Amino acid sequence: MSKKAKILWIDLEMTGLDPVKDKIVEVAAVMTDWDFNEIAVFESGVGQPEKELKKLFAANEWAMNRPTETQELIDLSLRSPSASAVEDELVQLVKTHFDTDKPVLLGGNSIHMDRRFIISHWPKLDALLHYRMLDVSAWKVVFEGKYKKKFAKPENHRALEDIRGSIMELNYYLNKVKK
Repeated sequence: MSKKAKILWIDLEMTGLDPVKDKIVEVAAVMTDWDFNEIAVFESGVGQPEKELKKLFAANEWAMNRPTETQELIDLSLRSPSASAVEDELVQLVKTHFDTDKPVLLGGNSIHMDRRFIISHWPKLDALLHYRMLDVSAWKVVFEGKYKKKFAKPENHRALEDIRGSIMELNYYLNKVKK
């Protein structure tokens, strides 16, 4: 029996952009079919030590300019399961909603950065993923550069809202393509 999900949309919120030293503090995943209908949704904080979070966020200019959002992420992380427990949940969701006899397509905006963190922090999840990715930001570059079309994506900077914004953005670009 073929399972319905075809794309695993993931967004991570991290303490910075270095997958070796920075930490994942929030993750969301939306499993969709090719019509972008949501089949399953997952979101969780990722537990990290408070002292380490504060040190890493203090070195991040973006985080320092958004103290309220940064504190929300710290508070979420402090009451969340460990990174390994979150990875196990994600792996189970993938196995439940995808045909795991073939690699799973990962989608998102600038998804290569999230993938670098997945490779570094969640190798069991990475092992289930295809080497190809559906990167909405590539569509953005083409449509803005070639056609001067720009999508006004909401800038929430929370994982689940970012995924839904990415799906809306891809739909915007696809609606511009002639059939």
